[in-house]
Amino acid sequence: MPNSHIPVITIDGPTASGKGTVAARVADRLGYHLLDSGALYRLTALSAIRAGVALDDEHAVAKLGAELPATFSNGDIFLAGEEVGAAIRAEEVGNSASKIAAFPAVRQALYGLQLGFRKAPGLVADGRDMGTVIFPNARLKVFLTASVEARAERRYKQLIGKGISANMEGLLADLQARDERDTHRSVAPLVPAEGAYILDTSDMTVDEAVEQVLHWNALL
Repeated sequence: MPNSHIPVITIDGPTASGKGTVAARVADRLGYHLLDSGALYRLTALSAIRAGVALDDEHAVAKLGAELPATFSNGDIFLAGEEVGAAIRAEEVGNSASKIAAFPAVRQALYGLQLGFRKAPGLVADGRDMGTVIFPNARLKVFLTASVEARAERRYKQLIGKGISANMEGLLADLQARDERDTHRSVAPLVPAEGAYILDTSDMTVDEAVEQVLHWNALL
């Protein structure tokens, strides 16, 4: 590949493990580009919901993903020119994204789109299969994890902080269901990539996690 010399750091992990925040800060510190792969699945799910496409119609959803008019700029996420950062974080969209991500056709539709984010001087990619499928030859692979209780608490505080009502029991059940889907799906199940550094963030601050990833990167 012509851009195979461009360094890539992959940060994978389950929902609410902190991978998105950590990835963004690591990318900022290094001056690298950022790929939030989960956002692409959320954007595809949002597009399907808005278009009235049934979420169990694998090929119709995949077609939307292949033609996704998505752009990222200065931390903002746009769909056909509309800023939708808040819209794609809605629980309905998150649950829908987890469901359509299990479809092989949807994953294939978004594969090439994700590879295109590898640009100089480097890329930090976060998601669930960045190190296992999309960038298996990444310079550094990290797998962030945390207890489901810690993740539920983080999501609860995040939603409450945005003025969105939330129920801890419901969030806990939702995360457990997503973990079950993500780890047992037949295509690209959520598992640490070969050679990945495992980082449990249950009792870590974001800053501590960021420093650990940067430390590992500096050793390579």
